[in-house]
Formats: sequence, structure tokens, C-alpha cells
Amino acid sequence: MRARFWKMHGLGNDFVIIDERAEPLALTPGQAQAIAARHTGVGCDQVIRLTPPSRAGADAAMAILNADGSPAGACGNATRCVAELLFRETGQARFRIETQTGILEAERRDDGRIQVDMGEPRLGWADVPLAEPLDTLSLPLALGSLSSPAACSMGNPHATFFVPDAESVPLATLGPALERAPLFPERANIGVAQILAPDRVRLRVWERGAGLTRACGSGACAAMVNANRRGLANRRVTVVLDGGELEIFWRDDNHVLMTGPVARVFVGELDLSVFPS
Repeated sequence: MRARFWKMHGLGNDFVIIDERAEPLALTPGQAQAIAARHTGVGCDQVIRLTPPSRAGADAAMAILNADGSPAGACGNATRCVAELLFRETGQARFRIETQTGILEAERRDDGRIQVDMGEPRLGWADVPLAEPLDTLSLPLALGSLSSPAACSMGNPHATFFVPDAESVPLATLGPALERAPLFPERANIGVAQILAPDRVRLRVWERGAGLTRACGSGACAAMVNANRRGLANRRVTVVLDGGELEIFWRDDNHVLMTGPVARVFVGELDLSVFPS
């Protein structure tokens, strides 16, 4: 079976977006892993399945598979990419995109950037989730130079470690073990954040199921929320990632807005028969 796809990225966090709106595909985790492979597939951090919505009021639905084939509940950069695709198709500026964790509202700004309402952060230990009742503002977790992260869920679990120098942290070494710490029954995205100013944060992310990534939209939201909870940052922050900058705003109504650019790299066609299931 053949399927049309787009290769897109948000600040270097890249995706293969497969169009299943006309015909559903029985895409397996193994096939998603093969498609995501950098040397033998198309190459991406996540495979996104674009499907018709099942909920009233949504314009489209997206399902997210990590590079290792595992599912993910939310991805801010991918949501912005899907919104850009819908804008190119329809000319509309506002969209409601159905995800595993709910409907996200997206808007194309006049400057071409896409803004997504990522919803409300979930701060309770069971919402992250954690394996036991703990204060999510400071977890008893340490490895190497990292200790006492804050945790929250932005549709997926995040742990943010605050450090004096984000560049010096060997995240490629520490990330795999921290992602799979027993404290996180669903694994976790691991961020290391350096406060540059009350309105500016440097962030690097080890993403569960994908590894080191050039940008993580939900991770940027989590870092801003956790920094504000600790009194380290304002409610409107520019988050500086390896691939560029995202603007994060935690509104008074408890919703977190993420704004940033997207790019379309190329359009192609997948022959799923060549990818093992």
C-alpha cells in the first residue's frame, strides 16, 4: 500500500506526517520505527498519522509514534506542523486538532508562526504520572550532576532539572537512564534547563522514545511551567532550544500557549510493503 507523506520540522524536531484521511493504514510500531530510521528510512523523531477526527468540532486528528515505535500523547512541534498543512489546504487561520490527550486549538499568526494552546499543565503526582505520591515540585531523583527535578504533564510526562550550565550536562549519557527511572511508570521526557533571565530559558531535551532532540515543544512548556512554579521565571518566557526559539505563555486561565515556526522539507510517497511490520 502506498501513502502520501510530508517531511516537516519545527526547529529541527522533525516528522514524517502520513496522510490517512482518505484511507486508513494498518501502520505497525515496527513500520513506524523503520520509517523513522535515519539511514534506512525517511528519518524523523516522530511519525505522525493524520486521520479524520472522531470528535465533533475537530478539523483533523493526529496520532503520534516515536522513533522507537512507541505511542506519544502530545507533541507541540508536530501540532504546529499539522496546523500549517491544514492552512495550506484550506486558507483558514484557526484549527482544532484532535490528539490522544484532547483537542488542541492552533492558530496561524500574521508573521507565519503557529500558536498552539497546549491546554492546562497537570501537576499532581498521579497526573504526570509518578509511581508513588510525591511533591512534583522536587522529586527525589538524582544521577550524575543532575538532581531534584520538577515534574508535570503537558499531555506527556516531563521532568525538568535546573542547572547552572545546560551545555555541560552529558544528556546523551544520563537521559536514557533517567527516562526509564522506576519513578516514571510511563517513562519521561528529561529536560535540563538553565535560567538565563526571568524571561529567557536555555533548554536541552532527551525525549522518551526518540533520544536527544533539537527541539521539544511540550518540553519547552513544561520547563517554563516548572521554572515559574519554583519562582525562577515569569509566565511569558522565550525558551532557547538547540534548533531555535519558542515563545511560551502560561495564561491566567491556566492554559499554556506555545508559538514558533515550522518548515516543510519535502513531499513524498511511502511504499509500506518495503517496511517490515
